[in-house]
Amino acid sequence: MNKLLFVLLVVCGTNQYVNAQSVQSPNIVLILCDDMGFSDLGCYGSEIQTPNIDKLAQEGIRFSQFKNTGRSCPSRASMLTGRYQHEVGMGWMAEVDEHRPGYRGQIDKEYPTIAEVMKSGGYSTYMSGKWHVTTTGGYDSPNGSYPVQRGFDKYYGCLHGGGSYYKPSPVYNNLEKVTDLPDDYYYTQAITDSAASYVQAHDTRKPMFLYVAHYAPHLPLQAPAEYVKRCIDRYKVGYDVLRKQRFEKQKRIGLIPDNMELPVFNKEFGGKRPAWEELTPEQQNKWIKDMATYAAMIEIMDEGIGKLVEEIKKKGIYENTVFLFLSDNGAISEGGFIGQLMSDLSNAPYRSYKKWVFQGGTSTPFILTYGDKKKNIKKGEICRQPAHIIDIMPTCMALGKIEYPKTFSHSDLPGTSLLPFLKGQPIKPRTLYFEHQSSCAIIDANWKLVRADRNSQWELINLTIDPFETSNLAEKYPEKVEELESKWINWANTHKVFPLEDKAWTERINFYQKKNSDQRGED
Repeated sequence: MNKLLFVLLVVCGTNQYVNAQSVQSPNIVLILCDDMGFSDLGCYGSEIQTPNIDKLAQEGIRFSQFKNTGRSCPSRASMLTGRYQHEVGMGWMAEVDEHRPGYRGQIDKEYPTIAEVMKSGGYSTYMSGKWHVTTTGGYDSPNGSYPVQRGFDKYYGCLHGGGSYYKPSPVYNNLEKVTDLPDDYYYTQAITDSAASYVQAHDTRKPMFLYVAHYAPHLPLQAPAEYVKRCIDRYKVGYDVLRKQRFEKQKRIGLIPDNMELPVFNKEFGGKRPAWEELTPEQQNKWIKDMATYAAMIEIMDEGIGKLVEEIKKKGIYENTVFLFLSDNGAISEGGFIGQLMSDLSNAPYRSYKKWVFQGGTSTPFILTYGDKKKNIKKGEICRQPAHIIDIMPTCMALGKIEYPKTFSHSDLPGTSLLPFLKGQPIKPRTLYFEHQSSCAIIDANWKLVRADRNSQWELINLTIDPFETSNLAEKYPEKVEELESKWINWANTHKVFPLEDKAWTERINFYQKKNSDQRGED
């Protein structure tokens, strides 16, 4: 055989093999937003205009019972590893290394990240946006836990969890700090532009795993004036009207059962939640402006997601791309009285907020969509089965037909793939566990046992008839409380949860920094 012909046959055969693999292994775009409430998307009931995310929902599946861990760092650690956060060292936050096994402030190197797992299966891996799983003591120089040291081929964004949208610092491009930001810089748009650039440069002979971690709509409330102006008028009716409108829309689209009534959470406001008319004009104006800014931040994110989808279409890989969208936790009660009233709308119809493990803190919109419409067997439908953020990694592994890397010893993932639901099959039922800052919960079938902190009494909730956690049945069913508490304690004992800690933010950081000055996140 002619030598040149032989080489061409080998090359062509290899390309055909790679292209075949690309067809079999879909590209995956995982989009995570920050501190956004359950009802803040149009497709989850909101007046906030999110046409691009809504379109993904219309073409795919929405989940009504998807849960997170209740706060940023733990949710990210669980999503990135497929495990409960304490097991991998992120039981609290990245702001301090407590030098306790479950509370190191970053992901333990014993456990591979989703990027490392997907790369082992032949994927190119990219990330743009908020990392927040490296301890702050490791920000000065790479300590082995930066995104490109944990499996991502390329990274752009901030390692920390908060800061200005106009002048975030430090911004990293792979391992290099970006020190010169343009005058018109806005972090949400920069995250979009970076993700789009990765798509443009991607070699389509390999499948792509792209993680887009938006900072929006996390505090501070910052958005360009022209975006805020578009949103102002819709908030002048006040939160009572809007909260009811969202709830009625949720019932119409099937997220909430028709027979449910919208609860008013007076207890969360110290006894009585004020009606809109009871606010002073100054308070009303502040709520309107702040809520309009918050909405604008989400709409800018949605605009960016639309641009990213267009880039994927231009690249010719849209039909072989799967999109996953979710929030890391519910909306926050920070920002004073007005901020709490904003979150009371954002988390509707659920109780409480970020950092507690009641429904308002742990309920998130979750959307799963194939670009190839033929694979969206349940196009536009709603999954009402419970699912959890630990399920993201098993789902991505199933999409890529990837096994857990044998170089890591821990292969018993507690999560499960969500793909069976697309084929009309039920998701395997499991007991789900929660703990953050001594706020604890367990969901077992239709029962939930929950408490605000370690000094509070357990509340027993029947989620089938009381998904909004308004009626405590603990006194009526003490045996069930004992059964579920025993299960939760067993989980906590085997997942590095104890001892529980409920110190306030600054007190906790100062306490553990004083106890151990080594904050580099290294053993």
